[in-house]
Amino acid sequence: MKVHSMILRKLRDDGAVHMSLLDPVSTGIDELSSVVSEIVEAGSDFIMVGGSTLVDQVHLSRFIARIKELCKVPVIIFPNNVSALSREADAIWFMSLLNSTNPYYIVQAQALAAPYIREHGIEPLPMAYLVVGEGRAAGFIGDAKPIPVDKPEIAAAYAMAAEMFGFRYVYLEAGSGARRPIPPDFIRVVKSVLRESKLIVGGGIRSGKAAYEAVKAGADIVVTGTVIEEGGSLREIVDAVKRAGGERLGQRRRRNG
Repeated sequence: MKVHSMILRKLRDDGAVHMSLLDPVSTGIDELSSVVSEIVEAGSDFIMVGGSTLVDQVHLSRFIARIKELCKVPVIIFPNNVSALSREADAIWFMSLLNSTNPYYIVQAQALAAPYIREHGIEPLPMAYLVVGEGRAAGFIGDAKPIPVDKPEIAAAYAMAAEMFGFRYVYLEAGSGARRPIPPDFIRVVKSVLRESKLIVGGGIRSGKAAYEAVKAGADIVVTGTVIEEGGSLREIVDAVKRAGGERLGQRRRRNG
């Protein structure tokens, strides 16, 4: 089954999806056995591989291959440049950083990567990427103009444009290691304008409470990364995502009679 179809099925069955983000630069291959075991035991649905710093294709491929030896959780590349490509992955976020000031991160890098992705049959997941608030390394590397957290209407306009362009996903990124997650009210405004595209939220989510609030506000997919590196409770976060997703499904069923 295609990864996009798997995500839609998870959303239909659970109401929300959790994805674990692993950075192949900060996580050693020899550490993967224990890290992947934690991800599987916590019940995370997908593993994203990527980061803001550069990694060579050989190391990336070895990293992903080792994950796939350890578990059956689908692996999605979260690229930061054309070097972040590997035929080992199940899919790749085919992402455009819409609020970048540099056309390279909007479409040029994607044009360079497209032939490799098609040749090796990696499933592309079209995603509009928006850097919000602090932005952190993602904003710096991507030459982005981060959207202020008190201006959700700007992000909503970008999200509408993304959906009109045909993107299946919109990602609100506070940045890895952000001090605070994206506020629920911000998420709620962006979700309200989307009709079909799925909303992803990541950055600064370190607790079950923050994850729960993100889903209740409208996030379809919650991404956490540094919580694993910092030794936080991944199970608590995944459980919160699923609890909020279940409540969303219950509300939907009641509305539909």
